[in-house]
Amino acid sequence: MTTTTTHRYTNRLIGETSPYLRQHAHNPVDWYPWGPEALARARAEDRPILLSVGYSACHWCHVMAHESFEDPETAALMNELFVNVKVDREERPDIDAIYMEAVQAMTQHGGWPMTVFLTPDGKPFYGGTYFPPEPRYGMPGFRQLLLAIADAWRNRRRELELAGERLAELLQRTATLAPADVTLTPALLEQARQGMLRSHDPVEGGFGTAPKFPQPMNLDFLLQTYLHTGDQATLRAVVLTLHKMAAGGIYDQLGGGFHRYSTDELWLVPHFEKMLYDNAQLARVYLHAWQVTGDALFRRIVEETLDYVRREMTSPEGGFYSTQDADSEGHEGKFFLWTPAEVKALLGEEDGRLFCACYGVTERGNFREGGPGASILHVARPVEAVAHALGVSVERLTAVVERGRAILFAARERRVHPGRDEKILAEWNGLMIHAFAEAGVVLARPDYIAAAERAAGFVLAHMSQWQSEAGDVRLWHTYKDGQARLNGYLEDYAAVALGLIALYQATFRLEWLQAARALAEVVLARFADEAGAGFFQTSDDHEQLIARRKDFVDNATPAGNSLAAELLLRLGKLLDRPDYTAAAVETLRLLAAAMAQQPLAFGRLLAALDFYLNPGHEIAIIGEPGAAETAALLAEVRQRYLPNSVVACAAAHDATAQATIPLLAGRAALADRATAYVCRNYACRLPVVEPTALAAQLAGK
Repeated sequence: MTTTTTHRYTNRLIGETSPYLRQHAHNPVDWYPWGPEALARARAEDRPILLSVGYSACHWCHVMAHESFEDPETAALMNELFVNVKVDREERPDIDAIYMEAVQAMTQHGGWPMTVFLTPDGKPFYGGTYFPPEPRYGMPGFRQLLLAIADAWRNRRRELELAGERLAELLQRTATLAPADVTLTPALLEQARQGMLRSHDPVEGGFGTAPKFPQPMNLDFLLQTYLHTGDQATLRAVVLTLHKMAAGGIYDQLGGGFHRYSTDELWLVPHFEKMLYDNAQLARVYLHAWQVTGDALFRRIVEETLDYVRREMTSPEGGFYSTQDADSEGHEGKFFLWTPAEVKALLGEEDGRLFCACYGVTERGNFREGGPGASILHVARPVEAVAHALGVSVERLTAVVERGRAILFAARERRVHPGRDEKILAEWNGLMIHAFAEAGVVLARPDYIAAAERAAGFVLAHMSQWQSEAGDVRLWHTYKDGQARLNGYLEDYAAVALGLIALYQATFRLEWLQAARALAEVVLARFADEAGAGFFQTSDDHEQLIARRKDFVDNATPAGNSLAAELLLRLGKLLDRPDYTAAAVETLRLLAAAMAQQPLAFGRLLAALDFYLNPGHEIAIIGEPGAAETAALLAEVRQRYLPNSVVACAAAHDATAQATIPLLAGRAALADRATAYVCRNYACRLPVVEPTALAAQLAGK
């Protein structure tokens, strides 16, 4: 039997592919998507624009939607007084970045949902984040705010327009940054390292106080510096943070994968949405920590996280979905919560008691919003301590935990799952391709490499245009329901290209490297600042907005300039392209002082600076890529954490590879055996054929 849902209201968002926009398609608000139609109406009717920005997994976005956008009285005011525009920040990071900077300038804070009032030509004059329906939390009620803004527009319009003009000028400031007159030296890295460690929480890990975000880019930078400094305090800071996060409620103890951030300093109570970009970056930093320390927990977290992505976040075509919601059945976190009674009903009284003790499930609970006794699973104490306290053996308790995790996971699968945003974003897929490719070779998991190849093939087949009128390669930013749309951003090109480089180094299939080089050429041709240095977030043929920004701050996702700098440095080394390296260095010089003074905002860019200042190896291996001898040499490379090194491999008779990659040119296989050449700054040591000899060279012996 088919049931048809009849909606009282339907607006223009019904024609969009974004799940977030479609969530609002039946609001009584007369929503427009961002575009010429909305802007033309605002100009024609001389009305201010109410811009609302959010994303599908955002809990407070849902709250404001239920409280205000679904309320006919509030919607009537919005429709009477404004042209209402709804934007998915994940689809339009350019719009989100412009107006978030404006809101932060006006209010000294930001977040989502973001609410901004604009002049008809798009200049922001007032804004904020969540507004309640009635005055509370020290904020005006939303209807009250609507009336106040409309009154100010009628009676103090010039004042608002001047404010908008001042903000529009402020938003152009990133475009006019000039490279600092400084020399890039290791002292900058050391200042940044020490600055990060001063912000580190020595008890609970992470940086600063609540709320705590994982900040994988900063952790990765600290791991890189540990390689050069050998500083044990730096390594301890990273290891402590990774252990605390893995034990906390921010990590899904049953299904794997990380929630977006912790609301407390203990990593216990998260906001429950899961983001593809977090899990891609965290998988890599846990992988790197496993390479450095050999800690088996770190490997388990990598595999559980990537297995979660394969299981729940991979489309039938191979691309990776964007997010999972914080809410299910209208309640935040409901899918992930447990009571002692639920656990004991599944495991039995005794095993249930032991499991609850291990995972902090109590009658009191630890998540008030979830109701009486609702607990977020977390590793309350090490299994040895729990076993000692309860008078059972570690082996018995470990068996209970493993059996219990499997049973609870199976039971949880029968619950109503959180919503999933199934749009596929180029940048986030590039980050995840990188994670799968790298983990695949380090952990000897060919299934992970296969997942990376499927995703890369999907992006290049369905989100790329290889025969554009300009004769170059163009990326689309988003794909949903068979449609690829919206011009790719700087971060799309750079993240996908970096993922393809990682995939080349996992498979040595030349087409992945050739595609990465083609994307890098577009970065230089379409995004570079010809009058200065660095790269704009949008291409030179993108829609014209009130500002064309350069994105520098590494926030939850890497900044476009950080990714571009790393891409050009890696390709510059791999392909012997000094022009690539020079463009990257100019980008680094733009932020030299800021990186040292505010290191927590530039983790990925600092890693690129470290790549430049502390050159790794250029490793060429001549041998059949699938042969046992070649694999033995590659294993010596792959088991080590060598973040600043590049590796190329080809058979001795592969003329195409040697012509494409100068590192391979003129290399011979000694005595017809697989042969490794280890170089630094293109000065090479004697070729070797034995893995032990290669290991010695990589260790600097």
